[in-house]
Amino acid sequence: MSSGPAARRLLRLLLLLPRRPGTSPAPPPLRTIFLRTALAMATGGKDSYSSALHTNRLVHEKSPYLLQHAHNPVDWYPWGQEAFDKAKKEDKLIFLSVGYSTCHWCHVMEHESFQNEEIGQILNENFVCIKVDREERPDVDKVYMTFVQATSSGGGWPMSVWLTPDLKPFVGGTYFPPEDGIYQVGFRTVLLRILEQWKRNRAALLENSQKILSALLARTDVGVRGEEMPPSLKEVMSRCFQQLSESYDEEYGGFSETPKFPTPVNMNFLFSYWALHRSTSEGARALQMALHTLKMMAYGGIHDHIAQGFHRYSTDQRWHVPHFEKMLYDQGQLAVAFAKAFQISGDELFADTVADILLYVSRDLSDKSGGFYSAEDADSYPTAKSEKKQEGAFCVWTAEEIRQLLPDLIEGSPERKSVADVFMHHYGVKEDGNVNPMKDPHNELKGKNVLIMQYSLELTAARFGLGLEQLKRMLVKSREQLYKARVQRPRPHLDTKMLAAWNGLMISGFAQSGAILGKKEYVDRAVNAADFLRNHMFNASNGKLLRSCYRGKEDSVDKSSVPIHGFLEDYVFVIQALFDLYEASLNPSWLEWAVQLQHKQDELFWDPKGFAYFSTEAGDPSLLLRMKDDQDGAEPSPNSVAVSNLLRAASYTGHKEWVKKAGQILSAFSERLLKIPVVLPEMARATAAFHLTQKQVVICGDPKGEDTRELLHCYYSTFTPNRVLIFADGNTTGFPYQQLGFLSSLEKKNGKATAYLCENFACSLPVTSSQELRCLLLS
Repeated sequence: MSSGPAARRLLRLLLLLPRRPGTSPAPPPLRTIFLRTALAMATGGKDSYSSALHTNRLVHEKSPYLLQHAHNPVDWYPWGQEAFDKAKKEDKLIFLSVGYSTCHWCHVMEHESFQNEEIGQILNENFVCIKVDREERPDVDKVYMTFVQATSSGGGWPMSVWLTPDLKPFVGGTYFPPEDGIYQVGFRTVLLRILEQWKRNRAALLENSQKILSALLARTDVGVRGEEMPPSLKEVMSRCFQQLSESYDEEYGGFSETPKFPTPVNMNFLFSYWALHRSTSEGARALQMALHTLKMMAYGGIHDHIAQGFHRYSTDQRWHVPHFEKMLYDQGQLAVAFAKAFQISGDELFADTVADILLYVSRDLSDKSGGFYSAEDADSYPTAKSEKKQEGAFCVWTAEEIRQLLPDLIEGSPERKSVADVFMHHYGVKEDGNVNPMKDPHNELKGKNVLIMQYSLELTAARFGLGLEQLKRMLVKSREQLYKARVQRPRPHLDTKMLAAWNGLMISGFAQSGAILGKKEYVDRAVNAADFLRNHMFNASNGKLLRSCYRGKEDSVDKSSVPIHGFLEDYVFVIQALFDLYEASLNPSWLEWAVQLQHKQDELFWDPKGFAYFSTEAGDPSLLLRMKDDQDGAEPSPNSVAVSNLLRAASYTGHKEWVKKAGQILSAFSERLLKIPVVLPEMARATAAFHLTQKQVVICGDPKGEDTRELLHCYYSTFTPNRVLIFADGNTTGFPYQQLGFLSSLEKKNGKATAYLCENFACSLPVTSSQELRCLLLS
């Protein structure tokens, strides 16, 4: 929604204030200042995160982000009743600041403004200041980000919003510099103007705020109107493919020029589209787009070639210079995407990349309790003696460093080339650095190199007269040498918050990768994480999930004094993970828990009038809007995944009401799916699962038997969408036998493990060989 008349009148009112003496003439209007971290990398000093002179209420919180601000001179409150009551009692405006602990520009604004004594005094005397960790409270973040995006040209973090004492927003933005500039109004000026207008034009501000809020309520009302039916499969799939194809970068892959995000939801859609159109040119193009994009990402600097894992996004078209933070949700989704790429193509590059991602997560993002941490920061100190943090300092290299670390000469090389020469050639290292200055406006990466696989193994081997296996061993050893040197550097901040939703995405990553690659250790790691969720983030007495918990002292797991209950995304991603884990481990207890959580999700979030799921539970008076996410982003929309979950749950239980709900979600989002399905590729993919009959692949046998393992390997190694695996081991008293009566009629044939392909609980003739099963799966 673009900035409406009410919003524009509100901003004009704010401009009526006289300028402070000494400010530049005609400052620009107060508006959202949206800065891409891709285009600007500021620095923070050693005092970026704390000052021993001050302590505020955030010192009692568990969130790493809130704790970073616990010693600001700003008298921060956490989101809660104490702050709300203070604002009403003292009739003060609320300044709401939202961010997260690995957010680069959040660090910058803290250092520049929230550690500034004078700005802190203005805030403390005139506002009630509230800090929110957007990852801990996505509900609060979503409401006010919707306002910021609706009343300006962008959004981002840190998010800065001013609210009335009853929590209604009236003006907002993202990052503000502390003082006025040529093109930007400074934070100090913003605060003073807002205060003056609150005194002079309070009635007008309240009136305009209410009009904006009413417009947002109308905009966010997603639901069925009349007798809408689920949209046409062909129309949705074709249009989504067409829109992705039009935005595709033919040379480097991806679906934009710059910045470039991984968007695993696009890969998943393209894989499904290919599977449904294998014999067509469109299907071939869909597969080519997905595989080429993943390959370019694996080669690029967005992929950490030394310490593994993937950075958040690329600031350039070539996937070369990243924004260096690493997010758990990216690792989980990318592990699945690369595993599927290997499943389809058989290319070992994709399998190696999966192993790479999971090594990083196991080593650097894993808690001893079994849970997964949220993120690793982009900024760190270049050396232990440095006074300022720099983005990417932990990850980049000078040519001289590499020459010192890899000095050995190549035996038999007539040109006396060293291992460093080979490594630098292969990874695009230059003596004066390989980062385009346009991507480094603050000169933090000047003279430094971001490793990018510049040449294929074959070309590098030919260039230096090496055998292919010899080169592979050389590069492996070289990367190990650089890793040993890198871990001696000061590490970036690690956000040790553990979120149910993101842990769910990572469990899916380990479970699906373990099944596809035949790696039991990956499945075991997924089981360990699921046990963690059940032990620490699930309340068995009321059947609810918790949103978050935290690494405590001496390997303990801490929880907030006021628990944050799970949101829709927590249920959806955990349910999806449990279905994936059941298929990988064959343990029906995970399936049983998934079904239990699906019932609880229906109870807490379903909209019986407009259909689809709300993102939050009902009954929180501090939330002005109860919303439904209407697009897939860095994570898929919960409603998108919910469609697939419901269809899978129905296939495991025979509960037809869940099929009906899946169709009602698609109906609620029908207009968006028909016009711009590219913003909901995961839901477009789920549309196919709804319209096409879900395949139930039943395998009967002894889980330890070689014949059973052969059939399971066939299932795991063959890519076909819209299917579920049901393992029948003969234990007719357990789950899912009690739910699916037809299973008791299926048995092994001639004493051998046997597979059946069932649709709507009607089953094919039994097959006992993997070749026969593969034919059934691909039929």
